[in-house]
Amino acid sequence: MSKIFITGGTGCIGASAIHNLLTHYGSEIESIIIVSRTGDPKLMKIWLGDSIDELVESGKLQFVAVDIGDSDALEKALQEHQPTHIMHLGALQSPDCDSTPAKGVEINVLGTLNLFAAVEKLETKVERFVFASSAAVYGKRSMYAGDIIPESETLAPPNYYGVWKVAGEHLAALFHERSGIPTVSLRLNTTYGPGRDRGKTSAPTVALKSIALGSHDGKSIAFRMPYQGRENYHYVEDVGAHFAGVCMLPFEGCEAFNIKGKTIPVTEFLEIASSVATELGMNEIDLGVEEDASPNLFICDLDDQKVDAAFPGLPKTPIEVGVRKSLETFQKHAAAGELKL
Repeated sequence: MSKIFITGGTGCIGASAIHNLLTHYGSEIESIIIVSRTGDPKLMKIWLGDSIDELVESGKLQFVAVDIGDSDALEKALQEHQPTHIMHLGALQSPDCDSTPAKGVEINVLGTLNLFAAVEKLETKVERFVFASSAAVYGKRSMYAGDIIPESETLAPPNYYGVWKVAGEHLAALFHERSGIPTVSLRLNTTYGPGRDRGKTSAPTVALKSIALGSHDGKSIAFRMPYQGRENYHYVEDVGAHFAGVCMLPFEGCEAFNIKGKTIPVTEFLEIASSVATELGMNEIDLGVEEDASPNLFICDLDDQKVDAAFPGLPKTPIEVGVRKSLETFQKHAAAGELKL
């Protein structure tokens, strides 16, 4: 039976990953150890509801309050739980890295190094290490001539966050070389859907929330995208399924993979959101793009053939379907008085 140790497990991606782990691999899992500074299960309740209490009582879910910057506490938690699988999601997001770069290095680089070093000391055999990388490892879209961007393209991160994700991938490769543990880095781009409420590319989700909240209140809430151009979108449940799948499915070696998604113009995403909302009877819609919006900083047109070949069957939800699911969830949250922008 597997014991999954997840840093950043109470965040958006972690919550979705845990939902997918329990849904698709629950019979193979003894426990999921959720490591975070806060231990707040709010986002997990989006997917698990009131079953969280039962899962905690049974020991299937275990919360551990540890800052990944604290190497001693991190090593102590690992030694206590002796996990078989590691999923490293804990990190500062792009805006926080820009505003407090020293803290960004501490968490995103040193914290990652601390985790790799502590895992190497474990007595139990670790079967898999999964690192949450990012499409921010690539350069701007104008750098690349091809129609799609495979994982082999030149890495030229445009900000601190991307630089530190490149560092994380190199640390992952070194860790695999030293330990022999199968290691996967997943490069994700703009994730949208329930629970995505932080980071610059949370804007598409805020647009959907604006529709749901405005329609519930009977007064449109204007939302303008802060950037323009084309964007590579992933539905949040798909992202969680990718992390769960690459953690549990057979794999050997060390590789970085783009997550499955689709690239469309920002304006088309807003059009889809408006159309689907109207079909659902949500008519308070006021979406657009800021007049002085800067171009989208991050890459798009990511090739996902490699991850599909290595881990067949991982989902790729059509944007129209992901938007519908998101709006329906936000509609319920608004009715319950739980939706905030």
